[in-house]
Amino acid sequence: MRARLAAPAVAVAMAAVFFGAPNASAATLPSTNTSHHCSHHTTGLCGWTHHQKPRDRYETAKCTDASVSYSQHSQGTCSHHHGVRYWFK
Repeated sequence: MRARLAAPAVAVAMAAVFFGAPNASAATLPSTNTSHHCSHHTTGLCGWTHHQKPRDRYETAKCTDASVSYSQHSQGTCSHHHGVRYWFK
C-alpha cells in the first residue's frame, strides 16, 4: 500500500521542481507599487502610517494640492504641486 502511495508523491514533488515558479529577477519584477511601506524622504508623510491608501497600485505619492504622482523616483516628485503630502512607496 505504501509503495503505491509513494510513487505518486514522488511524481508530484518532481513536477513541482520542474514546473515551479522561476526565481524573480530585476527584469521580471512588476513595475507597480505593491509595497505597503514608505521609504524615508525629506518631505511628506508615509501614507500607510496615516491610514491613507493610493487610488490604484501605480500611484507613488499624493501631492499637497490633492493631485497624484506616478513618479518612479522621489527626486522632483510633486515639485509643481506644492510638494508631497503622502508617499506610497
